[in-house]
Amino acid sequence: MQRRKFITLLGGAAAAWPLTVRAQDSAKPRRIGFLAGGSRPALIEGTVYDGFRQGMRQLGYTEGKDFIIEWRFAEGKYERFPDLAAELARLNVDVIVLGAMAAVRPTQKVTSTIPIVMGNSIDPVGNGLVASLARPGGNTTGLSSAYEDYIPKLLELVKTIVPRLSSVAIFINPNNEIHSSILKYVQGPAAKANLTVLPIRVGTPEDIEGAFTTMSQGGAGAMVVPADAFFITHRKQLIELAINNKIASIFAQREYALAGGLMSYGENLADFYRRSATFVDKIFKGSKASDLPVEQPTHYNLVINLKTAKALGLTVPPTLLALADEVIE
Repeated sequence: MQRRKFITLLGGAAAAWPLTVRAQDSAKPRRIGFLAGGSRPALIEGTVYDGFRQGMRQLGYTEGKDFIIEWRFAEGKYERFPDLAAELARLNVDVIVLGAMAAVRPTQKVTSTIPIVMGNSIDPVGNGLVASLARPGGNTTGLSSAYEDYIPKLLELVKTIVPRLSSVAIFINPNNEIHSSILKYVQGPAAKANLTVLPIRVGTPEDIEGAFTTMSQGGAGAMVVPADAFFITHRKQLIELAINNKIASIFAQREYALAGGLMSYGENLADFYRRSATFVDKIFKGSKASDLPVEQPTHYNLVINLKTAKALGLTVPPTLLALADEVIE
């Protein structure tokens, strides 16, 4: 009797195994929406955005089998964020990863249920995007840096390489609501360094050349360019004009220095996007975005382009070179 029961149970289990396997095999891959502010690259491989895919692979996910990515790029046009976010919401993706700070609020407006992971943000508490870093609440979490941490450092670094600097231009995109808070973090450190701050508002391609005329008239010897999707989309033009006008430049992201900018200081975006994958992994495993603490940078990277320094007739102090994470020669 016991033997017959065992055989019956075994047969039932054996019949169930193929069903379980088939259920696992037929499971659809998770859909991830990735909304970025810059231009769509010809290939994702080798760009900062590839950091997210690397992060997913490191966590054991296989693209195509375990997840697919719906890529959307605003091409530096902030007015496109609402439509692109709505498009991802209509696709009913499982999570939305944002590669631009200015995309957070438009995405929050179109969905209160799809988890949102900020791949890059600035002071999300102060800007009203999350309730707190420890417990963000709502459907939004991710990574954040703060202007009060790195904007004063940008001034300090550019003053180090241009010791006689008396006036510095700060680029502000009027279409980026987050930029409205930049000046309050600049004024104090600028006063201590005996620097006059010249705000330069650039929000369209037509504004770019005029910005350099304004800087020349204002006597600015250097320019500070904070993180912004529009600025990075037009980085080649900004850098070329800076060199032609003999203006020292410092940017918030490594990509500018690689393209010929004098210096960059800020978080590594590829690493930020890689770390974004850990949030997606936790959400896939059942965690709520509201319960996942917002994380901040573990390291800011300093990159110096010596070729550009030479073109500008500047000598980089050895002490500054020693601090650099990367030197481009």
